[in-house]
Amino acid sequence: MSGNSQASQFELRMVSDIHYAAAGERARGQFDWSVVPHPLTRLIGKLYYRHVWLCDPLAHNGLLDRFIAESAQADFVVANGDYTCDSAFVGVSDDAACESVRECLGKLRASFSGRFQATIGDHELGKRNLLGGAGAMPLASWHRTVGELGVQPFWRVELGNYVLFGVASSLVALPVYEADTHEHERPEWWRLRAEHFAAIREAFASLKPQQRVLLFCHDPSALPFLWRDEMVRGKLAQVEQTIIGHLHTNLVFWKSQLLAGMPRINFLGHSVRRMSTALNDAKCWRHFNVRLCPATAGVELLKDGGYLSARLDLEARRPAQFRFHPLPR
Repeated sequence: MSGNSQASQFELRMVSDIHYAAAGERARGQFDWSVVPHPLTRLIGKLYYRHVWLCDPLAHNGLLDRFIAESAQADFVVANGDYTCDSAFVGVSDDAACESVRECLGKLRASFSGRFQATIGDHELGKRNLLGGAGAMPLASWHRTVGELGVQPFWRVELGNYVLFGVASSLVALPVYEADTHEHERPEWWRLRAEHFAAIREAFASLKPQQRVLLFCHDPSALPFLWRDEMVRGKLAQVEQTIIGHLHTNLVFWKSQLLAGMPRINFLGHSVRRMSTALNDAKCWRHFNVRLCPATAGVELLKDGGYLSARLDLEARRPAQFRFHPLPR
């Protein structure tokens, strides 16, 4: 670690939603709108991606290299999920998506050896796509993420009086994502969730009074389920910040807060039902002191991508000082 770690000041860097595309995904050259069967919906999707979301979601690998170069002297680095574009919509059970995650994490692990941790995102596990209803969340993606790619479901790192926790948000929010799973695999998904929650409860129960928590949770859809757990809720006074990803831009984050508590919508398709279910419970986010780490590429409309850093007082005498670092493109 750098010299900063010898004193009480410590620099943490955070990156999320890298959506790296290795050769297999780049060769595929398709994304959400391209698999939509209805021509009008396909056109709307194409225009949305081109002008609002990302014109070419497969073309931003260089932003990872810039993050690595700019973060070389960081004391510790956390990547908060979504390392692949998930262009087949089934997570890393797809060989091309798995190649993207392996290459992305390989660069991060090699660059920050011994001072790096990664959280599982929803793109590693798979889900139905936004427009076409294609895709799934197969168990094979979970086992490949954890076993072959070595991303821990729950992790804990102690930095002085700061404790970093990382959770697998799609597993915590399984009631939201269950419809994306295969029916015959659901009992195993629920068993894995119970196991994961046991690890989370144990970690929160073991906190010492002087410790402050930085919680890493890719998808904020998981936060209401953590809130309902008595052990977690009883320790939230020690959670200084919860760093989320998934939303890509502060514009979406702001709108999500504005729409918190909205009714669940069941008649506009699977994706709208899933998102409105998450927003229905979003009022509890404020108890977690949520902060968004945006996607490295941001969105096409704003070109607002980047990453976060935090200056930590390892004795936790004062709150962490966060800073946003833009990655212009």
